[in-house]
Amino acid sequence: MPQQTVALAAMMFAVAMTFIDQTIVSIAAPDIVRELDLSSSGMQWVVNAYLLSLAAFLALGGRLADLYGPRRIVVIGTLVFVVSSVLCGCVPEGSAAQTWLIVFRATQGLGAALLFPAALAVVVAVFPVERRGRALALFFGVSGALTALGPLLGGWLTGWTWRAVFWVNVPVAIVALVLTALAHISDRRRSGALDVRGAALIAVGMGLSVLGFQQAWSWGWDSWATWVCVAGGLAVLYGFVRFERQVRHPLIDLRVFRDKAFTVDAAVLFFAMLAFVPVFFFSSVYAQVSLSASPNQAALFLLYFFAGFAIASQWGGRILDKQGARPALKLGTAVGCAGFALWANKLTDLSMHDQWPYAALAGAGIGFVLAPASTDAVNRAIGASYGEVTGITQTVRNYAASVGLAVYGTVLTHVTTDNVVQSLRSRGMPAGDADAVARDITESVTGNGDSRPPTGTGPAAEATRDAMSAVRMDFAEANQWVFYGMAIALGIGFLCALRHPGGRATTTATAKEPVAQAH
Repeated sequence: MPQQTVALAAMMFAVAMTFIDQTIVSIAAPDIVRELDLSSSGMQWVVNAYLLSLAAFLALGGRLADLYGPRRIVVIGTLVFVVSSVLCGCVPEGSAAQTWLIVFRATQGLGAALLFPAALAVVVAVFPVERRGRALALFFGVSGALTALGPLLGGWLTGWTWRAVFWVNVPVAIVALVLTALAHISDRRRSGALDVRGAALIAVGMGLSVLGFQQAWSWGWDSWATWVCVAGGLAVLYGFVRFERQVRHPLIDLRVFRDKAFTVDAAVLFFAMLAFVPVFFFSSVYAQVSLSASPNQAALFLLYFFAGFAIASQWGGRILDKQGARPALKLGTAVGCAGFALWANKLTDLSMHDQWPYAALAGAGIGFVLAPASTDAVNRAIGASYGEVTGITQTVRNYAASVGLAVYGTVLTHVTTDNVVQSLRSRGMPAGDADAVARDITESVTGNGDSRPPTGTGPAAEATRDAMSAVRMDFAEANQWVFYGMAIALGIGFLCALRHPGGRATTTATAKEPVAQAH
């Protein structure tokens, strides 16, 4: 087997863990809460800690890959990730359980932040420009599609023990490390110094702002805590930008944004990711609430989306290799916009079979965008800064995903609450009681807060249980707003794609010294 192929396989196995972990834990959440006696807000932190850490440290991971070599950082990131996974699975019962899980989930995020940009830097370095688009399309398509395995694998493993959803990373990590050794990847390091102050600023800025956006579900958009975090985080990020312009060895060389194509690539990635990660959560919850699907059935529902995504990722790579990124970005954002809009229109049919063509179409749109935009951005890196630019694009992607989850979640909560209030009042419940019960129902079906659906006897409880059948349609109608929002995001992405200057980044890329080579 060619060494380039071995290197690509090694990096896909390594990154597979980070993709699977984005969805696998959510399936096991009820069992984790029940066995460890976690609060619902504590369980949310178990999920959020991974995403916060990943977003905050991605730029640092990219810079470390440049300074110390991507192969070395891949190995370190894999070890950090798998050790923290084992420790998550070994969490003791008792009062320390919640803190234990949150800490080591955050450590998993740190490992993923080190691992992903370094792995992508290896793939970029070992393939020549004329073959890079197809290689990265395979990397993104296969690795991204593995996210679909999270719910399926989680449902199966939880039947044995929920701890296995963390331990499953161990064999994957072993395969990744063995293949990395067999690939004989040599590291070439860039000279320079680590910008510690810049790393701290971006970590604090990203962490605070993402925290504010993600906790807006619990705190409320009218809460001072939400806006202190969001505004404070954005202010710190502004300070980071000013600082990076002055420091001799910046964490992120902002000159890369002088390249119009790179800036457009980043913008298109941002708007695509406003839909890509949130669709996992919202379509899964919609399937379980409005379609009465089991978690495994909901995971199968997502496979329609991933089928379109995986196939289009390969086509997008070929378009990039032959024509450049602009045609793929225009096609993908247009197809994605149409797909999400048509999918939204079908949600109230309450039929999984009626929706699969539009789910696949939406997935295809995202597939056409992600690989070409990411590859084109990396090809336009300054000097040998593949790892650094990968850190930038992945930071943009994860930040956008966090914003999308927060904004769409707020829309879903508010619209569902309004719909349920109307349903309850139409059944004769007083306005005050209807408002309170609607909040309970909305929080229970959206996975928010510590509330549970009301139980017991009496007119209020009976009316509430009667309304639970109506909430299926109420929730579907609320999700229409979310999916139309995703269509709008892709529509804005299309307008950005029109600004792409076109052409292939061959000249820029071939002028670079490779970060690493396979031999």
